[in-house]
Amino acid sequence: MDVYLQGFLMGLAYVAPIGVQNLFVINSAISQKRGRALLIALIVIFFDITLAFACFFGIGLLIDKLEWLKLIILLIGSLIVIYIGQGLIRSKSSFKETDTNISLAKVITTACVVTWFNPQAIIDGTMMLGAFRVNLAASDATYFILGVVSASFAWFTGVTLFVSFFRDKFNDKVLRIINIVCGAIIIFYGIKLLLSFYTMLKG
Repeated sequence: MDVYLQGFLMGLAYVAPIGVQNLFVINSAISQKRGRALLIALIVIFFDITLAFACFFGIGLLIDKLEWLKLIILLIGSLIVIYIGQGLIRSKSSFKETDTNISLAKVITTACVVTWFNPQAIIDGTMMLGAFRVNLAASDATYFILGVVSASFAWFTGVTLFVSFFRDKFNDKVLRIINIVCGAIIIFYGIKLLLSFYTMLKG
């Protein structure tokens, strides 16, 4: 139980910082109906869990060693993240929109990009989760990663439900401002990734 709790707390520390993933979930909870927002959260959780497993088993070390792979992920990831950000800024979201204004394919693609197309996040995750795995007995590793998975599920569904319940406090003007702020932050993340790509390419 202690190992599970340790995994849960580490999982929270891993997903809680406000990054592109959280901004995407928060924005969805504000702009979509609750059922749709929860579906989006579940899709994000799926990709987050797969990333956690990958980090736990050390894929970040592989990316760190394969410079060309890291460069490809950085370039593609940065461009797609910037595209997502400018899309948010330009969007004319309204609370009057229907529940299906985002196609499932787009949701899956976006969730995948905001989770997987940041090699630094993969490497950092590997350092965080992989470091724990080294010190865990084989029997404890399962409980630890289950704790991490539980944290991801609890965090993203919790954030979605919390924001969704209070979405009535927002109007279209506030939603527009949130979209612009979220979009700008996401573009900032994308530019940072692009600069990392440029620095690595020059280095």
